[in-house]
Amino acid sequence: MRTLISLPLALALATAPGLAAAQAATPAPAGGVDVAAFIKRDIFQDIKISPNGDYLAATVPMEDRTGMIILNRATGKHTAAFALGKNTHVGEFTWVNPERVVISMAETFGQLDQPIATGELFAVNVDGTRAENLVGFRVDGGGAGTRIKPKESERVWASVVDTLAADDKFAIVAIVPFSDEPWSRAERMDVYTGRRDIVARAPIMRAHFATDGKGEVRFAQGYKNDNYSKLYYREGDKAEWTLVNDEAKTGRVESPLGFSPDDRIAYLQVEQEKGPDAIVALDIASGERKTVLQDDNVDPLGLVYEAGAGDGVVGAFLMDGKQTTVFFDADSPDARLYKSLEAAFKGQAVVVTSTTSDGKLALVETYSDTNPGDFYIFNRETLKAEHVISRRDWFDPDAMAPTEPFSLKARDGLTLHGYLTRPKGATGKLPMVVLPHGGPFGVFDEWGFEDEAQMLAQAGYAVLKVNFRGSGNYGRAFQQAGAREYGAAMQDDVTDATRWAISQGIADPGRICIYGASYGAFAAMVGASREPDLYQCAVGYVGLYDLMMKYREDSTGTRSNRVYLDDWVGPLDTLAGKSATDMAGRIKVPVFLAAGGEDTVTPPEHTRKMERALKSAGVPVESLYYPTEGHGFYTEKRRLEYYTRLLDFLSRHIGGAKAAAATPAP
Repeated sequence: MRTLISLPLALALATAPGLAAAQAATPAPAGGVDVAAFIKRDIFQDIKISPNGDYLAATVPMEDRTGMIILNRATGKHTAAFALGKNTHVGEFTWVNPERVVISMAETFGQLDQPIATGELFAVNVDGTRAENLVGFRVDGGGAGTRIKPKESERVWASVVDTLAADDKFAIVAIVPFSDEPWSRAERMDVYTGRRDIVARAPIMRAHFATDGKGEVRFAQGYKNDNYSKLYYREGDKAEWTLVNDEAKTGRVESPLGFSPDDRIAYLQVEQEKGPDAIVALDIASGERKTVLQDDNVDPLGLVYEAGAGDGVVGAFLMDGKQTTVFFDADSPDARLYKSLEAAFKGQAVVVTSTTSDGKLALVETYSDTNPGDFYIFNRETLKAEHVISRRDWFDPDAMAPTEPFSLKARDGLTLHGYLTRPKGATGKLPMVVLPHGGPFGVFDEWGFEDEAQMLAQAGYAVLKVNFRGSGNYGRAFQQAGAREYGAAMQDDVTDATRWAISQGIADPGRICIYGASYGAFAAMVGASREPDLYQCAVGYVGLYDLMMKYREDSTGTRSNRVYLDDWVGPLDTLAGKSATDMAGRIKVPVFLAAGGEDTVTPPEHTRKMERALKSAGVPVESLYYPTEGHGFYTEKRRLEYYTRLLDFLSRHIGGAKAAAATPAP
């Protein structure tokens, strides 16, 4: 249970503009699941401390947008609030100096389940003044009557590359034009006015940049229409670019991660022919390379940066079952900081999200499989942690279902990893829901608090997730093993994991349902068709069901799109008979389908075609369509109805609990 609470800050966050104070979830009635608790938005999404430690900036989800507030740490009072119109969301935000925050915006296009970045940059001071649209299509040009050259509305995608810790006025940003063949630029931007000067032009299309400790652009990585990654390096702002790695020749991708605190070493993430990616230290002066991190099982998940004003890379996170932290120097101050925090928050993953420029205060997030997340301010001098707020304080971590990592051998000997969530305290054979993830390529399930798994566990189900071949996190070879394996080897992995759960006495073989979204919905339908006696029902949510239709939808853009489809899905002339719609006649079990009318990723015609094919084959099928929802339902009322329907469907076919109450959407 949580004990250290800073009341002024917690109260201020919980009563932010447009957000009602969170109420603790009441226990669900016997036999019922409190669905509303699982679909309720977080109290906040992210919090970061200012460089001088005087303020906190936090993103606050609201009904139809996400805003940001700035709080005075001493008083707990709001000093600034920022939000735009309906369907707009504060995405990333960065303290660029002690008084100013730069904000990257996102929007929900076609009611996607997650907002996507628009490429706009806004900024605001801690007192709410000098709010400016710095880059993007919404920029106000200023009009006539001014002698200052106005900013221009631009169709570009911008992101902060380097905040330039030693410079309070400028930051380095990447500017990518909206075009089929974009050539990126790195520019020095005034964080107050938005004026920019070019400091580097990328030598390759679709490039992103990496800077050194002085803010000079040193690496550019991108790709042309052949989709082969190329990495370039230069010695400084006046130097020419040199090709460091060409995937077409080496057979691997090399990505820049950053520099050591003294700028003598550049760190690269390097794919390997076999096994997970390595982090390689490149000595800038000599060109010598040395592998400083390579796990036996997983890729680097993220980077650990030195605390304080610097941003040197000092270690990495790994997701090998649960999150772990590895440092290049195990005796460094940052390594000792994490060691002490992980000891204090035993059983929790720990991430330092931001620090003051002197390194004395750290904003720390902790989370676990049963805890959606807590934020603390940790004082490195007093070694005390002050609890700021919980993401979702209506959940009691002690009452949540634990998630256990597992591994098994697929039928061809490939090692697979996954996660099993069982109702707290449950023993013996349970009804089970198999939940293949979407994507499918590069996406992967990981350890942490996951709403659907917890909801299903509360209903009495074991929940099985497997990172089938093609998933990310396990190296290049593992991901490429899934290429062109839609409905084939990728599907065999899901089947093998299901049979493993039966053999381990986890699943009741007569009460198993397969359920997924997007590609996961494809896997659910194909799984039910290829293994008609293994599953007792199947559910597809905003699904992809027709591969030929999807190929035609996605191949209308650049040549790189078509190359990607050919490489990963398969050439169009090889896809006949491989779609879930082609296999509908083999399904023997009841099916539930749900889709959104504004889904631009897997348009609703996929679901309608699947429904028609099932009905033609005499398969019992139920459906739910919302004309104004998209690739994942966004509004709480409609999510409540969907999950109420889902639990009812599962209950009728494999016997778990239903929702405690249903509230129909308008």
